[in-house]
Amino acid sequence: MLGRILTTLRQALNGDAYDFTRGDIRKAIVLLAIPMMLEMAMESVFALVDTFFVGRIGVEALTTIGLTEVMMTLIYSVGIGLSLAPMALIARFIGEKNTALASRAAGQAIALTLVISLLMAVPGYIYAADLLRLMGGSEAVVEKGVGYTRIMFAGNGIIMLLFLLNGIFRGAGEAATAMRVLWIANGINIVLDPLFIFGLGPIPGFGVEGAAIATTIGRGLGVVYQLYILFTGRSIVRIATSHWRIDMGMQLRIVRIAANGAFQYLIGSASWIFLARVVASFGDSAVAGYTVAIRLILFTLLPAWGLSNAAATFVGQNLGAKQPGRAERGVWWTLGITSVYLAILSFGYYFFAGSLVQGFTEDAVAFGYGVEALQVFAIGYVFFGLGLIPVQAFNGAGDTLTPTLLNFVCFWLLEIPLSYYLAVNLGHEVEGVIWAVVVAELVLALIAIILFRRGHWKTKVI
Repeated sequence: MLGRILTTLRQALNGDAYDFTRGDIRKAIVLLAIPMMLEMAMESVFALVDTFFVGRIGVEALTTIGLTEVMMTLIYSVGIGLSLAPMALIARFIGEKNTALASRAAGQAIALTLVISLLMAVPGYIYAADLLRLMGGSEAVVEKGVGYTRIMFAGNGIIMLLFLLNGIFRGAGEAATAMRVLWIANGINIVLDPLFIFGLGPIPGFGVEGAAIATTIGRGLGVVYQLYILFTGRSIVRIATSHWRIDMGMQLRIVRIAANGAFQYLIGSASWIFLARVVASFGDSAVAGYTVAIRLILFTLLPAWGLSNAAATFVGQNLGAKQPGRAERGVWWTLGITSVYLAILSFGYYFFAGSLVQGFTEDAVAFGYGVEALQVFAIGYVFFGLGLIPVQAFNGAGDTLTPTLLNFVCFWLLEIPLSYYLAVNLGHEVEGVIWAVVVAELVLALIAIILFRRGHWKTKVI
C-alpha cells in the first residue's frame, strides 16, 4: 500500500505521461490534483507571507493591499475567464488526441490576452489614486499606497499570462508543469518581499510598493519560464510561429467560452468589491481585520481550487474521449474529498481564530474584526467546496454560461443586498457581511449540485 502511494506521488510530482481517459478514476484524479493542490498551496503561502510583511508596516499599508487586491480581482477574473477557454478546448482536443488543434488554441489565446491586458493597464495606472478613494480608502491610505496600486495595474499583463499559460498546461493534463511555474514565481516573491519592502544594507526599502515590485518580478520570471516550455517543445502543446497568425474561427471559439467565463468571475469579483466597500465604511481597522481573515481563508481554499481544477481537466478530457459517465464519477469523488477536507479545517479556524489573526496584525480593533470574520467564515466553510467542484466541472465541459447565471443570482441578487442589510441596516458591520457570503455560498452549492445531477453539461459542444 505504502509503495503504491509513494509511486503515485512520484508520478504526480514528476508529471509522468498518463492517459486520464483510461484506468482507475481515483488515481487519475490524484495525479492531477496533487500538483494542482501544491500549486495553489504555494499561491496561498505567498499571499499570507505578503500579508505578514506588509502588516509590519502598519494599518494603512495592510488596508492598501486589501483594497487593491479587491480591485485586482477584476483583472484576475478576466485572466481566469480567458484561461477557461484554452483549458476547456485543449482538454477536449487532447481527449480527442488532436495536439495540433490544442497548440493552435494556445497561440490564439495568448495573442488575445496580450491585447486585453494592455487595455486594462493604462487606465488602471493613470487613475490609481481615484480608484483607491472610490473603494473607500482614506487620504492616508491613498498617499501611502497609490504607488503599490499603480505597479499592480501596470503589471496586470504578467498576472493574466500566468493564469492563461497555466490553464493551457492544466488542459493538457500537465499539472506538474503548472505547479513548478507557481512554485518558482512565488518562491522568488517570498525571497524578494522583505528585501524590497524593508531593504537590506545599502539597498533601500520601498515600503508597501516593494511588495508590488517583488510580486511583478517573481510572476514575470514565471511567465518567461512558461513561454520557454511552450516554445521549445517541452510540452505536449507546442506553439509555433504559425499559431500567432490570427485564426478567426479559433478566436471565435475562444471568445465564446471566455466571454462567459470572464463575466462569470467578474460577477463574483464585483460582489467582493461591493463587500469591501461596505467594510471600508467601518474604518481602516475593519478593512485590515477583514483582509487578514480573507487571506487566511484563501490559504486553505486554494488547495480546494486545485482539486476543482483537477476535476475540470478530468471532465474535459473524458468528454473529448466520449466518456461522460467516467467524467461524472470523477467529479463526485472529488466533491467528497473536498468536503471532508474543508469540514476538518473549519473546526481549526473557528476554535483558533484568535491565535491565527494575532500573527498578522498588532492593531487591537483590527484583531477583533478579524477574529469575528474568521469564525463566521468557518461556520459555512464546507459550502464553498460543495459549490466549487460542480461549477468547475461545468467550466471543464466548456459550459461557462451555467456558472455565470449561478453567480449572478447568488452574488448579485442575494449576497449584495443581504450584506448591506445585515451590515448597515441591522448594524452587524463586518460580521453581517460575512454572514451574507456564507448564505450565498450555501444557495449556490445547492443549485449547482442539482444542475450537475441533471447532466446537461455532458452534451455540451465547444
